[in-house]
Amino acid sequence: MSDLSGQRALVTGGGSGLGAAIALALAEAGASVVVSGRRMEPLEEMAAKSDRISGIVADMTDEASVRELFERIGAEHGDLDIIVANAGTAESAPFHRTGMDLWKKMLDVNLTGVFLTFQNALPGLLKRKQGRLIAVASTAGLKGYPYVSAYSAAKHGVVGLTKSLALELAETCITVNAVCPGFTQTPMLERSIETIMQKTGKGRDEAIAALADANPQKRFVRPEEVAETVLFLCGPNAAAITGQAISISGGEV
Repeated sequence: MSDLSGQRALVTGGGSGLGAAIALALAEAGASVVVSGRRMEPLEEMAAKSDRISGIVADMTDEASVRELFERIGAEHGDLDIIVANAGTAESAPFHRTGMDLWKKMLDVNLTGVFLTFQNALPGLLKRKQGRLIAVASTAGLKGYPYVSAYSAAKHGVVGLTKSLALELAETCITVNAVCPGFTQTPMLERSIETIMQKTGKGRDEAIAALADANPQKRFVRPEEVAETVLFLCGPNAAAITGQAISISGGEV
């Protein structure tokens, strides 16, 4: 495990699921961690799990809210070293039934949220000439899946943003990477299972098998596996790793 003592981190969407696992891993490695999300209750529950974790409510799709988040972090906690843009959501629909509301929601939450997070984080990192920018993308950012064209388009955008920004910052000590999990054991996965059951009439075991079969290891990814990859990217031995979209998927992509 990387020793992150003395470092300060932000994990967006850190109140539950994958973001919570990443925040806990960073805190256990010694970092002081701010978790953000739209509701205070999950953030308070996270803060109760570690004296190194605190929560701030923010909407990562709203430019003013993101700006206020970073201003408050600077005033209350100091400069950040690690930024994990994790906030995201997934909804499914056949392409011909994907309306503008769903399209815009998927882009706003999954892509614009990363853009705003990185853009507000960058001035502080450039001032200190060091840092880690990490986006949580998806295998849907590396390949296509049926019925999630809007989500997949947004996650492909995250990967493109990551690769482009990494090249802009290549001569600094700031790295930019994305982690791309396959189906991971989180509340988002549970919602996908429920959707399959409702729309296809399949039982729970069949719905789970339909998703797990995408992984050549025939299982779901554990949140801790993704968190450990993030920890590695934050450590000193990952200084030469930038512009990468790392698949955590049992060999799917």
